[in-house]
This record gives sequence, C-alpha cells and structure tokens, in this order.
Amino acid sequence: MTAINVATESPALQNEQMRPGQTSPRLALPTVLFLVATIAVPIAITFVYSFLSTADIGTGVKWDFTLSAYRHLFVQDKLDGTTAFDTRYVKVIWNSFVYSAITTVVTLILSLPIAMWIATRAESARNFLVAAVTLPFWISILIRTYGLRQLIDDNGPVGGVFHRLGLDYHIIYTPTATVIGLIYVFLPFMILPIYASAERFDFSLAEAGYDLGAKRMTVFRKIVLPSIRPGIISGIALVFIPALGSFLQSDMLGGGKANMIANVIANQFGQSRNWPFGCALSVLLIGLTVLFVQIIRGISARSGDQVNLV
Repeated sequence: MTAINVATESPALQNEQMRPGQTSPRLALPTVLFLVATIAVPIAITFVYSFLSTADIGTGVKWDFTLSAYRHLFVQDKLDGTTAFDTRYVKVIWNSFVYSAITTVVTLILSLPIAMWIATRAESARNFLVAAVTLPFWISILIRTYGLRQLIDDNGPVGGVFHRLGLDYHIIYTPTATVIGLIYVFLPFMILPIYASAERFDFSLAEAGYDLGAKRMTVFRKIVLPSIRPGIISGIALVFIPALGSFLQSDMLGGGKANMIANVIANQFGQSRNWPFGCALSVLLIGLTVLFVQIIRGISARSGDQVNLV
C-alpha cells in the first residue's frame, strides 16, 4: 500500500499575505465604527429629516414625508395664496460663494510670497517659521475671533485710526469684517500646502532659467508655478470648502448683516425651529461641497497633479 501525504496549508498561508508593517484590518474597526456613528449616521438623519414636515408644537419633525422643505428654497407662499420665486436663500448661497471666493483669492495672493520665502530659508529657520504659521492653531478660534473683533471695533485701534483721520467708516458688522475674519482664520490653510510643495522644488531649475535669460516673472510662471501647483490646488480646496460653511465669522464680525448659509441653517434649528428646512439647506451645502471637491479632483487629474484633499 502506498501512503499518500496530503499537504495542508497553514491558516496564515490561506489568508492574504500582509506586507511588512501592515496591521490587521480589525485594528481599524473601532475608528471606522466611530466615523460611521459620528459622520455617516448624522448625514443620513439630516437627509431623511429634510423630507419630513415641521412639528406642530415645539421643536422636532413630524413623520409626514413631503418635498416642501426643498420647495421653500426657491418658492415663497404669499398671504393671498399665490406663489413667487424666492430669491432670499439664493442670495445667501451666492453671498457664501462670493465671500469664500474672495477669501480664497486673497489668501492665495498673500500665501505665495511667504510660502516661497519660507522654503528658501535654512532648515532651522524653516522649522521656526512653520511653527509660527501654525501658532494660531494652538489658540481657540473663538478667542482669536474675539480678539480680531476688538481690533476692528469702532473703539479699537483700527476704528480709532479712522476717527482721528475724520473718516466716518465702520468695519465692524459689515461684509468686509466677515471677509477679513475668514482671511484671518484660513490664511495658514493656504500657506502650509504651498510651502510643502515649494520645499520640494529644486531651485536650481529657477537659476537655470535666469542663466538662459528668462525674466523673473517668466521663471515664476513657467518653472516655479507648475511645480508648486499641487500645493496651490490643495490650498484652494482647504480654504474654499471650510469657508463656504463658516458660521462664526459672519455671526460675530458681520453682525447678522452678512449672512452665510451656515448662519441660516443655525437659525432654522434655533429661532425658526424649522428642522426640515434646516436639513434641506444642510443637504444643499453638502451637495455643493461634494461638487466642488469633484471639480478640484477633475482639474488636478487633467493637469496630471497628485493632489490629496484629505
């Protein structure tokens, strides 16, 4: 009789081989569950609530499915029973886009020189300057916004300068104050990604451009700018998207005179107690954010840049 040996693989070989340094997916399960519970579930609840009706008494919702919340985004019911196109929330959305776009453009203009300058310093100086750029992150955004409000207040240093010059101009509680607050908060978010790209740039290429007779702006436009473009695209995304949903700056500095979409959402859940409409606005904001992310990804893909937004 011939003995037949059947080779059996060990359980470790039967499973997918893990690369060196790779951990078990089970270790990521608690974090995944936490993210699902704190992000996915609230978004799902918000989406469902946007199709419900306002509670008859108090706050909350009534489980009566309807599209009235989305209808009220663009249609206004008059007292005589007629309807008309409602431009109030369209203007709020437009204002949010305008303020965010201005913030993005200004922070980009301010960030390019400082990021390039930091990238050309010695290593010890770079570490100190990057720490100085990130210093605002060490302080609560609420405290920083309060400090800025005291600075641009009519009785503050900036208001005092206007008063001494005989100018009857007020910055506080204006759209200008809102934009200044947004620029103040999001400027580091533009500087850091651009610096990260500029730090990896080989400046000998710029020197070669100068040696070949190219002017300063030509070297910057043809050599430097394409090399740091991934950082610019990342900075635009990191500034525009959070600025679009900002609440604190328009509330504390704009004084309710420069409402953005986040302020209207907060009022719907607070003063108006219209949760379905607040959820509909939230879904609209999420949709606009996803659309902008896809646009950024499409632009970076067409240009061949590797841009990581998260």
